[in-house]
Amino acid sequence: MHKLTLDGIDVMGERLAQEVIEEINKRPQITKISFVAHSVGGLVARYAIGRLYRPPGQSLENSPQSLRDSNRGNIHGLDAVNFITVASPHLGSRGNKQVPFLFGVTAIEKFACCIIHFIFRRTGKHLFLTDNDDGKPPLLQLMVDDCSISAKSCILQCWLRPYP
Repeated sequence: MHKLTLDGIDVMGERLAQEVIEEINKRPQITKISFVAHSVGGLVARYAIGRLYRPPGQSLENSPQSLRDSNRGNIHGLDAVNFITVASPHLGSRGNKQVPFLFGVTAIEKFACCIIHFIFRRTGKHLFLTDNDDGKPPLLQLMVDDCSISAKSCILQCWLRPYP
């Protein structure tokens, strides 16, 4: 497993957002964007989208005129077309019988919550909802509840074809 995948969903999401911005800046002719992601990549993409999202009326200076008049938000000045995730644990893995090697046994899952950070570091804490940085709720819960991070209700409205 690559070390960078253990940094946490937020750190990976920030890296992805920065990479998307760099690509947009290199290719000003791009007007649309889609995201397709698998497993933890879906969480990373959702976090990055939350960072790149611009509400209706708020656009970048160099955005095409069509986006400035839109009543939907955009993704860093681009029309959002598709957001697709496959097998992404949007609600985390703890208690959801989603980790096959734990066999769906509650006692094993509880034990895994205590040691997962030794194996999967910060990303494991995020997946098992055991992160509570500075007394805040777990990141995945914040991503559902807090519109400033990437709540579905706020961000999915900008997609041309959102898939729940």
